[in-house]
Amino acid sequence: MLIETNLAADPNCIVDAFREIVGDAHVLTKSDDVAAYLTDWTGQYSSDALAVVRPASTEEVAALVKLCKERNIAVVPQGGRTGLCGGGVPIEGRESVVVSLARMNAIRTLNPQGRTVIAEAGVILETLHEVALQEGLIFPLMFGAKGSCTIGGNLSTNAGGSNVVRYGNTRELCLGIEAVMPDGSIINSLTGLRKDNTGYDLKDLLIGAEGTLGIITAAVLKLFRAPSARSTAFLSVGKLEDAIAVLNRLQDYTGGGVEAFEYMPQPAIDVICKAFPSIREPLEGSVECGILMEVASSRPHDGEDMGDGSIRLEAEVMELLGALMEEGLVLDAMIAQSEQQRADLWKMRESILESITESGPAYHLDVSLPLEQIAPFIAEMDPEMNRLGFAPLTVGHLGDGNLHYALSAAQGRDWDALPLEQAKTKVFEKLSALNGSFSAEHGIGQSKLSVMRKLKEPTQLAVMRSIKRALDPDDILNPGKLIPLE
Repeated sequence: MLIETNLAADPNCIVDAFREIVGDAHVLTKSDDVAAYLTDWTGQYSSDALAVVRPASTEEVAALVKLCKERNIAVVPQGGRTGLCGGGVPIEGRESVVVSLARMNAIRTLNPQGRTVIAEAGVILETLHEVALQEGLIFPLMFGAKGSCTIGGNLSTNAGGSNVVRYGNTRELCLGIEAVMPDGSIINSLTGLRKDNTGYDLKDLLIGAEGTLGIITAAVLKLFRAPSARSTAFLSVGKLEDAIAVLNRLQDYTGGGVEAFEYMPQPAIDVICKAFPSIREPLEGSVECGILMEVASSRPHDGEDMGDGSIRLEAEVMELLGALMEEGLVLDAMIAQSEQQRADLWKMRESILESITESGPAYHLDVSLPLEQIAPFIAEMDPEMNRLGFAPLTVGHLGDGNLHYALSAAQGRDWDALPLEQAKTKVFEKLSALNGSFSAEHGIGQSKLSVMRKLKEPTQLAVMRSIKRALDPDDILNPGKLIPLE
């Protein structure tokens, strides 16, 4: 049932009404207390709010939303505050309250037999990793912000990461959700059913909606058997076209066992090693096309000791890499011989965003392309960006076609004098020509509204606006995000 509250006639008492719902200690209004909640991770987007409210239950969220709807106050749901597009902070010109789901951090049930877990929206991703591993299971969503991002935010942005090539985005890992709708009602589909063909799939409608259609408060998520064997390596490949061939060979050879296939060319490695001197380059000499790859298996057979300190999976991957080197597809390889070496390789990959931020101003493009179009995109865009005075710093989840294409200032160039809008236009035009997307896994938020308006198919935008009006006619939930105004 919804929690009821007595709201006095005075409109200034709204904050007191929030306190009635969640308790005095969980309504923040002082500037020092709310500052961190009102500016996004990039520092580019910030605004004011009546308060930051931290509910502890779905019923409290529902009561807050119902109250705000009555007063036409916007509700901005917020998770771990790791977003890069301004999707979790209020917009200017709209009276808003931030609803932080950080206190809703319970893992309600974990079902080892069914290999599912029901986690609340405020559960930190790394916490879920640790709890699942205690049962010999994994939740495979993985990226650098795992220590602070939350499940609710992962679902709201349909987060990706390094393991998408094998397990899919967050949407593919979710079997059901609990959510509060814009009128304060609650929908519950936490059954964990893998087949439920009883009408519109509201779960998939709310996942990736960035809190504009409903506030996800809990979810049933898939778990998988923890790998008993892994092989991790850093490869130097002759050219980007060859990397796709290597990926396909690895997939065929291991029966789809590739969990990560990350593109890391030399400019990205240089930036990382400069920002973090303790990180060492994995290979000697310049690496035109570097690949961080990881293959994993839960089959006991693949974890068998080969008598020389290696396991069967490692030996088989080394055998394939040897063949690929003989064919000239792989030029050099560093294979992790210990868990520490594996951790060092992943630390290098996960440090890229901080490294680019440390190196100076940059514009981050999060794009996706058909696998066969990645090499043509890079081959045309890198020289064009160089011509305009930019130095591309690119890494990517090459296994699923997602590139993080960051534009920084070339050496000796003034960032503020560079033609950023011209560069963005050229990138977006090329993406459209190659059937790519301008937003792969970071979401739209505020930062990509103009691109949505320009590049999203008009009929698709019209349908999205119709859905928003039908579910949230007063534009209460997270206004000014995801869907550009008409």
